[in-house]
Amino acid sequence: MNGEPVSDLTRDAVADALGRFDARLLGAGERRHAAVVVAVGVNADSVPAVLLTMRPARMRAHPGQFALPGGAIDPGESVAQAALRELREELAIEADESDIVGRLDDYATRSGYVISPLVLWIGDRIQHTVPNSAEVAEVLLPTIAEVDVEPRFIRIPESDRPVIQWPYKGALIHAPTGAIVYQFREVVLRGRSTRVSHLEQPVFAWR
Repeated sequence: MNGEPVSDLTRDAVADALGRFDARLLGAGERRHAAVVVAVGVNADSVPAVLLTMRPARMRAHPGQFALPGGAIDPGESVAQAALRELREELAIEADESDIVGRLDDYATRSGYVISPLVLWIGDRIQHTVPNSAEVAEVLLPTIAEVDVEPRFIRIPESDRPVIQWPYKGALIHAPTGAIVYQFREVVLRGRSTRVSHLEQPVFAWR
C-alpha cells in the first residue's frame, strides 16, 4: 500500500496486512502479562470499525480512561485464551481462535505490564455488545476513518521519549491504547511496519 489509505477493509485485507508484519514479542519476565483485543468489524451502517471502551470512573486502576478489551493473563492461559475470555467477560462477545487474524507488537507499560495485542475480525458481532458494568462504562465504535488520523507526539520533561496522543471525538488517547491503535492504523490501514515500543505514556499512567 506504500502509505496510501485502504479503500475497503475486509477480513482478508486485515489478515494479509498482518501476515506481512513481523510482530515483536516480549518475554514478560518480572512484569505481569496481559492480552488486549483490537476487534474489527462492521457497524450498523456497514462501515468498518473497531471496538473501544471507556473504563468506569470507580475502577481502582486507570479509572475513566479509554481502553481496548483485555486484561491480565491467568496462570495456565495462553495469550489467545486470555484475549477471548476478556472479550466475553467485558462485552459478551463470543469469539474463538479462528477469529484471530494476527497480532501487533507487545508493549511494555510503565505500570509493570507487558501487553500483547491480538487483532480479531468479528464482523457484525461488533454491533451486539453487552457491556459488563463493573468493567465498561461505555462502548465506542471508532470508524476506520476515525482511526486513520495522524496522532500528536509531544515531549515531557520526565522522559526523552515522545508521548503519543491519538485524537478521537475531542479526546486525546495515550499509550498503551493510543500506541496500539496507531500501530494498527500504520500496519493495516497504511501498510507500514511502524514500531511503537519507544512511544511514551503520560506521567499519570506510570502508576
